[in-house]
Amino acid sequence: MLRRMGRIDPRKLETFRVVAQTRKISSAAKLLHLSQPAVTAQVRALEEECGRALLLRSSRGVTPTDWGLRLLEAAKHLHEVLGDVESALQGAPAVEEEIVVGASMNAAAYLLPPLVAGYRAIHGRVPFRVQVANTARVLEWVADGRVPLGLVEARQRSPRAHLEKYLEDELVAVAAASARDLCRISRAADLTKVPLLMREPGSHTRAVVEEAIGRAAGAHVVKRPELLFGSNQSIKMAAVAGLGVAFVSRWSVQVEVAAGTLKVLPLRDLRVVRAFSWAVASREAHGGAGRFLAWARRNPPSRP
Repeated sequence: MLRRMGRIDPRKLETFRVVAQTRKISSAAKLLHLSQPAVTAQVRALEEECGRALLLRSSRGVTPTDWGLRLLEAAKHLHEVLGDVESALQGAPAVEEEIVVGASMNAAAYLLPPLVAGYRAIHGRVPFRVQVANTARVLEWVADGRVPLGLVEARQRSPRAHLEKYLEDELVAVAAASARDLCRISRAADLTKVPLLMREPGSHTRAVVEEAIGRAAGAHVVKRPELLFGSNQSIKMAAVAGLGVAFVSRWSVQVEVAAGTLKVLPLRDLRVVRAFSWAVASREAHGGAGRFLAWARRNPPSRP
């Protein structure tokens, strides 16, 4: 049987809740801003206080035991109660308002999902709505007040929205691993001899890439691309098909590179860097969006 609940430290119970929900000590440690040994020690101390094993450990992570599942429900309830108390003290509504975020395509696909998952693991089932468009449109939404917060790929200033640099976004040259001729490319000048897979005219990504190639190889050698695509995903899949060399966010090709379908070309004289940036109408967001932004600043996702 469980020992007297009065002996259980609520902080240990909260640590156990995050570990049980994320199923990994390492993930819980990041979310809680603790070292992995500290998290492990708190969980083991809680197991001693309860007189029961609460987690099954394996090389893939941890899984709650039957007793762990029962305690997890209690921990979730305590978390909700404490959240209500905190909200009351802060003058915020007990039921979290929907958090609306505007995001450019890569930000919506590769950065926001882990951020939302991490935030909800700590703060409970907060409702989110992510609206996706290109960077220019998202900045318009923020400036017009249609969304309180944006996450975009940008390097320029915006006259109507405040941009705050968040994470580096490197645009890497990739080609199908099976395309041996393309995989031999090692200099910017070599790109002028192969098909380049590009976005449509007016695309921010295309402008950044063409400018970088022009600086490295000479503006006069930048040729008009033969193959244009209307989305980053279509460009990536065209590269997988062996149609040419594509410049895409390093965040977006982690799976393909790990699987061996795409290869990042080691261009010695060309590095194309921009940034993912938060966009707000003023220097700070408020309400639920403000709380999410403050948390995201402290908990950036790991870089690929």
